[in-house]
Amino acid sequence: MRVDLFDFNLPVKNIAQYPVEPRDTAKLLHVGKNLRDLTVGDLPEILHAGDLIVVNDTKVLPCRLTGIRHSKVQSKLRKISVRVEVTLHKSKTPDTWLAFVRPARKLAIGDIIIFSPKFRATVRDKNNGGEIELQFNLGGITLLDQLEVCGVIPLPPYIKRNDPGVYNDADSYQTLFASELGAVAAPTAGLHFTPTLIDRLQNKGISISRVTLHVGAGTFLPVKVDDTRKHPMHGELGVLSDKTAETVNATRRSGGRVLAVGSTSMRLLESAADKLGEVQPFHGETNLFITPGYRFKVVNLMLTNFHLPRSTLFMLVAAFSGLDRMKKAYAYAIEKEYRFYSYGDACLLEPAFETWRN
Repeated sequence: MRVDLFDFNLPVKNIAQYPVEPRDTAKLLHVGKNLRDLTVGDLPEILHAGDLIVVNDTKVLPCRLTGIRHSKVQSKLRKISVRVEVTLHKSKTPDTWLAFVRPARKLAIGDIIIFSPKFRATVRDKNNGGEIELQFNLGGITLLDQLEVCGVIPLPPYIKRNDPGVYNDADSYQTLFASELGAVAAPTAGLHFTPTLIDRLQNKGISISRVTLHVGAGTFLPVKVDDTRKHPMHGELGVLSDKTAETVNATRRSGGRVLAVGSTSMRLLESAADKLGEVQPFHGETNLFITPGYRFKVVNLMLTNFHLPRSTLFMLVAAFSGLDRMKKAYAYAIEKEYRFYSYGDACLLEPAFETWRN
């Protein structure tokens, strides 16, 4: 499909710079045959006993680092020390990561980046688009411990504040379910849940299961092609346990609905489904790219935030609820001043077509 079909105009004023508090007071647009203005706290009244909510329990790494480049080669055109900003986005080995670095052009293979007296990395390779391969002097748990000391949570590029450092994103940019460290961005639909909302859902007989999909930096990368078939979808590491697979399949067999919280839960559930629509345990990387025409096998409802124009995320929701319906819903949301993106409001999506059942 043409990528420009997924374009729309979004005023800057609709881009949320801060979350709402309490989290479940965020607005919720219920998108079905009609549009309904609700709040996330209304979910227990919308869902039924026997339904299942599937959330992503990945936890965001404090993977944005600031360091000083030290070059072994000095010349009149190349200073020894240069300040650089590093955002880790994919682990290759316990001590080697792929990262986006600014300014990447200032780095050469063999350069060393110093983050603290005990923490440094060597540039092992340079790829396209500012991507660098870094080998650290530490690995595994020890490396993660140093990230906690030296790193900060990497906020999306569209969050631009006049008061940086004032707001505590270390807490606000993690979901209530965050327990499995490994993401470079939050699964933002999960940010809307509170302990009170969880209690109300469970008291009504609505179950909650967890999956893990470590969100990668590719979620922020723009689609640079004109045809969706030519877009190379980024891969992300996911885990879906035997217990979760059994719960999802039992819910579907009993007539309950499966609500995916966010695009990450959606993509992992659909990746784990076999040809008969049964969810199997999953441990590996998925690069499933869902566009209109995809046949959904597992998910009956989707809770998600409002997404970027021309993004793979907007393509996914258009595949689930229909492109025309989603364009109308987004136009309505913009008019009604819903807040977009990571810290924004949410929408509850009904499918355009009935989810396939075996």
